[in-house]
Amino acid sequence: MGKTLTYKILEKHLAAGELVAGEPIGIRIDQTLTQDATGTTAFLLFESMGVRRVKTELSVSYVDHNMSQFGPENHNDHLYLQTAAARAGAYHSRPGNGICHQVHLERFARPGATLLGSDSHTPTCGGMGMLAIGAGGMDVAAAMAGGVFYLTCPKVLGVKLKGKLKDWVAGKDVIFKLLGILSTKGNVGWVVEYFGEGAGSLTVPQRATITNMGAELGVTTSMFASDEQTKWFLGAEGREDVYEYLTADEGAEYDRVIEIDLSALEPLAACPSSPDNISPVSEIAGLQVAQVIIGSCTNSSYADLMMAAEVLKGRRTDPMVEFAVACGSRGVLNMLAKNGALSDIISAGARVLESGCGPCIGQGFSPAEGVVSLRTFNRNFSGRSGTRDDQVYLVSPETAVASAIMGRITDPRMLKTVMGVKYPKIELPRRFLVDDGMIVKPLTEAEAAKTKVIRGSTIVVPQKPSRLTDKLTGRILLKCADKVTTDHIMPAGAFLKYRSNVPEYAKVVFDCFNEPEKPTFADRALALKAEGIAGIVVAGESYGQGSSREHAALCPMYLGVRAVIAKSIERIHKANLINFAIVPLEFADVDDYDRIAAGDELEIDNLLEGIEKADQVLVKDRTSGFDFAAKLTLPRRARDILLAGGMLNFIGSEVGKDDRR
Repeated sequence: MGKTLTYKILEKHLAAGELVAGEPIGIRIDQTLTQDATGTTAFLLFESMGVRRVKTELSVSYVDHNMSQFGPENHNDHLYLQTAAARAGAYHSRPGNGICHQVHLERFARPGATLLGSDSHTPTCGGMGMLAIGAGGMDVAAAMAGGVFYLTCPKVLGVKLKGKLKDWVAGKDVIFKLLGILSTKGNVGWVVEYFGEGAGSLTVPQRATITNMGAELGVTTSMFASDEQTKWFLGAEGREDVYEYLTADEGAEYDRVIEIDLSALEPLAACPSSPDNISPVSEIAGLQVAQVIIGSCTNSSYADLMMAAEVLKGRRTDPMVEFAVACGSRGVLNMLAKNGALSDIISAGARVLESGCGPCIGQGFSPAEGVVSLRTFNRNFSGRSGTRDDQVYLVSPETAVASAIMGRITDPRMLKTVMGVKYPKIELPRRFLVDDGMIVKPLTEAEAAKTKVIRGSTIVVPQKPSRLTDKLTGRILLKCADKVTTDHIMPAGAFLKYRSNVPEYAKVVFDCFNEPEKPTFADRALALKAEGIAGIVVAGESYGQGSSREHAALCPMYLGVRAVIAKSIERIHKANLINFAIVPLEFADVDDYDRIAAGDELEIDNLLEGIEKADQVLVKDRTSGFDFAAKLTLPRRARDILLAGGMLNFIGSEVGKDDRR
């Protein structure tokens, strides 16, 4: 039987277990990336492991999230990250150099390698045949220290692409189509692998857009083959030496195959407020638009911005539309500045934002109340923009620029009919402008030993969780519905600057569910903790989807939450819960979800025995007077981590044995 590309790379990096779908495996990690919103904690955890230097092929610390710098917190993080990376032998990409996924794709990614990143959109680099996986900062820190990354051996979904995209239809529309088929839930334990002649027609930036938004499916990762398109892209970046031809075997057998005809696609949009709420742009056309932004790690490549510049040249955006662009990297911004495209964009009425994540995570450019905002981003969860009850639509750059000109949601194909605008054919340069002046290279070990790590007062070392007890007595602090994201659990936006200070950041856990004039979730949790009573969260399907932010486990742990009971829990968040000794339980009978309520007192006897060897535990609802079963189906290693009281207590035996101070 022919092998999939996924299994070829897994086989090459296999360190533990067998390649049988559904079974636990461990793989060696070649590269890691962190960004400042998750990276500060990751490096603090790395330091707590007592390891001198990173043991990967390369590790990169990026600053791309927290750059608004109101108060000292953000700059404190930047200085800590730069000096901690220097001491650890990691690269450091300074603020302004660009978004981690775009920069890593351009400057560090290589076919056939493994990449683990503390950001859920790390699969972006799957666009060039790399096995790139998002994870929590604890897992990334362990990989930096030389540890093996453990995951469930995935099933592989083959997406066969045929035909070619028509004018005004984008790579973004391909992943929108797949999201419309699969939705954002129910895809845990899968890898998406694109193949077919249609896949060969897509450029690396188009592929990267598709694999980036594979995160919204909830899959482990997504990837394309490394072929002539990859070779061209790496050549344009001056990195021909890392090219390797990699593809699935002829006749590779996939666990499921979906076919998409690229030539049959039309412009699509994700309507409020979920990336899988897909509609043809033609069906929502005409809605008045107040804001349009082109950027984010999903759609901020040179080709994306050049297309927008060509359409905007000699034209103006609608006067009632606030329009902004954010290049994904300093290199892209510099190329646009040198060839005059940036001038065309500015002359059309655009505001130029910094090369960073910015509005995608609610860091500025929040929309007004009740207005439509079009964004070329990857997520439109309610409130993520920084405005409650926002109306955010996700679209391609083509749809975005057309709508910015017209002032209403516009099918970009109509530009030719209405204004005679032809779809611009972008001539890419044979060589991109490469300037790594804002990437700080690793120091030698001798130089690193002399480096002083700068720790501002807002850099607070995360505390370890206490060990679980054999009898868990707790109260349901919150009962929430389906699709509760990590944005709901730990808000971004203005609160991001507190990520290096867990006691401060924990004050806004589940802030979106807090009610005016009533005790907050944090207040209620801390009150229970003071009484020695555990906090419990109950949720519906797909709990913890979205961002990889481990603070969605770390901060609840700090508040005394010791268990989550949900209909289902997403992969990264489940791993984060385990890493911080919060027991992840799932209803054996989902109807039991309706029988329990916030405020109920729950009890689990013989919890440690259950974690040790049982596939489910009995939960007693003392308030309502009934018992129900909760599944605890975990691999052996996850059980050992919970029994040890979290990853930090467990990890000492696995990494850095020969490298401790």
